[in-house]
Amino acid sequence: MGRRHQARELALKVLFELESDPKDPAATLAYRAAEEAADAEVERFAQGLIRGVSENREQLDELIAGASRNWRLDQMAKVDRIILRIAAYEIVIAQDVPVKAAINESIELAKTYSGEEAGRFVNGVLGKVAQGVAS
Repeated sequence: MGRRHQARELALKVLFELESDPKDPAATLAYRAAEEAADAEVERFAQGLIRGVSENREQLDELIAGASRNWRLDQMAKVDRIILRIAAYEIVIAQDVPVKAAINESIELAKTYSGEEAGRFVNGVLGKVAQGVAS
């Protein structure tokens, strides 16, 4: 597993925890990183994702809601919603990874943490998010 994949997985876990119990993101990340024996590079990349998603959550939620035809944000599984936020942040705001890589990573996370159907759902929503960036 690559370092960036590990970092996305770590960010997913931290953001999932913070959504249920808002507390200090840095302390939550430090705890999770130590628990998973993440190296400094993985922790730094995860920290950037966590900060980016947290600081841009309203804009990301608007993008996701606009790209999702039949599901409101509050109807989505929490894990799917967080995976979509991370990928939308990487695609629209950070723009430091290729769009295809961000989408593929998100599909893999969705399959792992939410199931095969979630992978298709995430792919469909992120495809629409990416189209909005390209146009």
